[in-house]
Amino acid sequence: MRSIWSLIVLSAAILVSAPALSATAPSSHDLTRAPAIQSVSISPDGQHLAALTSPDGEVVDLTVWKTDALGAQPVRIRATHMRFVGVQFLKNDRLLVEAAQPLTIQARPANIIKRYVTDLEGKSFAPLLPDHSVTSQEADAYNQIVDATLVSILPRDPHNVLVEDHRLGNYGDIYSVDVYSMSASRVMKGSDKYFGYQVDLKGDLRARQYADFDKGAMFIAQEYRDPVTNQWVELFRSYAKNRNNVDIVGFTTDPNVILISSTEGGDKIGIYEYDVKQKKIIEPAFQHKLFDAGEADGFPDPAHAVILSRADGDFGRPLGFGYEAETPKIYWLDPRLDALAKSVDQALGVSTTPVAWTDPGAGLKSTVAVEAGAGVKFLNWSDDFKTIVLEKSGPRLPPEYYLLAGGKLTLLGKARPWIDPSTLGDTTLVEYPARDGLLIPAFLTLPPRDKFGPGPYPTLIEPHGGPWARDDMEWDLAGWVQYFASRGYAVLQPQFRGSAGWGDRLWRAGDGQWGLKMQDDNDDAVRWMIGQHIADPKRVAMFGYSYGGYAALAATIRPNGLYQCAISGAGAGDIAAIEEATFDSRYLREYQHPAIGGLDPLAQARDAKIPVLLYHGDHDTTVDPEESRKFAAAVRAAGKPVKLVEIKDMGHQYVFMTPDMMLEQLNIIDAFLKTDCKPGGL
Repeated sequence: MRSIWSLIVLSAAILVSAPALSATAPSSHDLTRAPAIQSVSISPDGQHLAALTSPDGEVVDLTVWKTDALGAQPVRIRATHMRFVGVQFLKNDRLLVEAAQPLTIQARPANIIKRYVTDLEGKSFAPLLPDHSVTSQEADAYNQIVDATLVSILPRDPHNVLVEDHRLGNYGDIYSVDVYSMSASRVMKGSDKYFGYQVDLKGDLRARQYADFDKGAMFIAQEYRDPVTNQWVELFRSYAKNRNNVDIVGFTTDPNVILISSTEGGDKIGIYEYDVKQKKIIEPAFQHKLFDAGEADGFPDPAHAVILSRADGDFGRPLGFGYEAETPKIYWLDPRLDALAKSVDQALGVSTTPVAWTDPGAGLKSTVAVEAGAGVKFLNWSDDFKTIVLEKSGPRLPPEYYLLAGGKLTLLGKARPWIDPSTLGDTTLVEYPARDGLLIPAFLTLPPRDKFGPGPYPTLIEPHGGPWARDDMEWDLAGWVQYFASRGYAVLQPQFRGSAGWGDRLWRAGDGQWGLKMQDDNDDAVRWMIGQHIADPKRVAMFGYSYGGYAALAATIRPNGLYQCAISGAGAGDIAAIEEATFDSRYLREYQHPAIGGLDPLAQARDAKIPVLLYHGDHDTTVDPEESRKFAAAVRAAGKPVKLVEIKDMGHQYVFMTPDMMLEQLNIIDAFLKTDCKPGGL
């Protein structure tokens, strides 16, 4: 009997034009222009594909094809007063489109995401929820910057979806929206108390959350709607101060059994079966000894870590679970899908490299099979699973999109076909010891050895934002890592203590250690790289964005002599302001405020010891641009070298950045490293 992978035939039906491949290192424009194709989605019946495409790297179109006529002229829909940032199918011939729009509300900048429903030809764009009458000027201003959110596509309902309203006057109401007539009917009166609604396998509202207090202690409770009495019953509470959330992540065919995520007192998040009648865990559904159960890449609702069948014959059957290794992965329960995933890997030349690994939480030693350069993800699929959209990508491979149907694997297009992966650096998963013995995961990208030799190299330490976040071993959407790796830099992305997604111990070890032990972890990364003969000790810089920008500012203050300069993008330099902001929120006061504390760069800005570049979007509503202005002014007043660049109309998150804004960032960073990072540049 032939193996499944031998039945897969490769072909190509390039849906977007591909310019000539360049054998030179990618330019800043190559890495920041809009992808030729992205956000690829397939209809539930498998008959249509939708994606965002760009003919010139600037304009982004919504494009629709028939899967049985990929070579035919597609439908192209162009936005005029907004920028498309995402698309997905709601029904076979109805799309949900997300668009970014910069606004100025009452003289204050704002960036918003709006959601629209359209047909396959883009004949009309309707808000996800119909407009309602404005009751006041205040409500009008507020409602311009909020929107409705999708609760469920209701896969078994041919016409309707469930939507939650966030506008004043209707806050928290749940509506059934007919995506053809665009009529809406309220199915539940809500309030700002309730949130996080979920539907069961029948499409009925079955779970929600609410926040309240117990003897002054704030908690988030999970409620379940009894299918017999229709009464809401509280199942369990997660107290903010404990930071040990328990969440409902899925439903089963048994109305008395749900799936929840929890650490259950351990270091890693697992998925458990929970009896709603007895209010207790029955047994584990999925646990990984080294990594958190988490986002299942490609699942239609990525907030869930459980993949359920949408096929008529076995609707709701668990197919797999997501977990967060070096990149989000799926553990397939379904043997056919597990075999199919392995066969696709072989057909597309995907391989793994064994990496010796010691878990930073429990100290468990093991060997991890890490993707070697690229991996394949199941992005989305038709309800019958006969037609699947796949993405092949990795740290040195911009996404490539494939369609698998009838044993035929067809290349649909490449996000950045103008980039030659051989000019980019290789990324590996590593770990190094902090000075107190805690093992710190990291991603190390080295420049092409055939061009730049064995090292040591000029080095960038690039801590991520958050700080309650993490990096993944994936293509860098911002282009920062590979731009500098392709120019001879080694780039290390430390998953310092305080990073989320690597287990509870590493996450909580960052409490109160901003600029202290968290910063030690970054500095210890430099010392480790020097000891490994990777980093040139006289050519090291730190660059970060958001919390990473804070870390860069802290690096200018601390007297360690490791860095020749620092670059802070949207850096939160005023830790006192952050503490105040989290204290003002009743939930964050208990959940996050106690974890913030340490070095305040703004208070010590006059002590900056190395040249520093600060850049900030003037439409940033997450980190006030005034923080960068104050830090730069203090350094300048002390007679120290500092540059501040404000980028017009740019918000904080990637989704609010145009290609021009991304290009400006990269060019600013590059120029500073070449000319201002110590005398003569780095």
